[in-house]
Amino acid sequence: MKQSRRFDVRSRMIEKMGLGITLFAMLCGCAQQDLSSAIDSGTGLLSAAILTEDDVKAESRAAAEEMDRLNEVAPEDDEYAKRLVRLTKGLENYDGLRLNFKVYLVSDIIAFAMPDGSVRVFSSLMDILEDDELMAIIGHEIGHVKFKHSYDQMRMAMVSQSTMSFLGRSDGYTGAIANSKLGELAHRFITAKYSQSDELESDAFSVIFLQRRGVDPSAAVRAIQALQAEFGDSNHFLGSHPSNPTRIAALKDIIAKQQ
Repeated sequence: MKQSRRFDVRSRMIEKMGLGITLFAMLCGCAQQDLSSAIDSGTGLLSAAILTEDDVKAESRAAAEEMDRLNEVAPEDDEYAKRLVRLTKGLENYDGLRLNFKVYLVSDIIAFAMPDGSVRVFSSLMDILEDDELMAIIGHEIGHVKFKHSYDQMRMAMVSQSTMSFLGRSDGYTGAIANSKLGELAHRFITAKYSQSDELESDAFSVIFLQRRGVDPSAAVRAIQALQAEFGDSNHFLGSHPSNPTRIAALKDIIAKQQ
């Protein structure tokens, strides 16, 4: 596999500064104007009572589209894209979910899934993992969508204050993306940590997912071990509430029960 190409997201995002609520409203539609105004105010909190599941999914879809526009997405003829297509074939409609997959050609080692089913895998993560291990990560992210962990996360981000105290302070992808209002929402979603129960539930989903795909479920354990060996606990996927030994023990227990 060729080396991941580094993409300067910060410079692209700086060029887009000033789009603010205009871009937000264009992406989300006229029906979202009141919501957009509330987010753009940067001082108040959105009332949770006014948010519907459709609102959250629409905002998630808009955030995914904005990130796709501002990042270097692997084209169809790229080896990363071909690999992801091969691994996710048949998953466009999976377990009641409508999913779409893309590769970002950036140096961060993460993957994430939006509540609308947009799953994004970073090329540098693909460099680290074997196919079955990568499938485990994908299954884990799909689990967050299935159990609405990502929905809850995005909803919390939408009702939080939109002004981010760390704007311009972070480095790389996750810091640069905060330079637009819609980007702030995506940044908060991506960098937030799921609860221990959410992570373990998605790990369990990943085991079932791998079995259904005819993949050795132990790949879920190997994925965590591979990332930890490479990065310690600093990787976004590993920097979650349950410790890695806890996650590995839980995974092994689930796998044993499935046999």
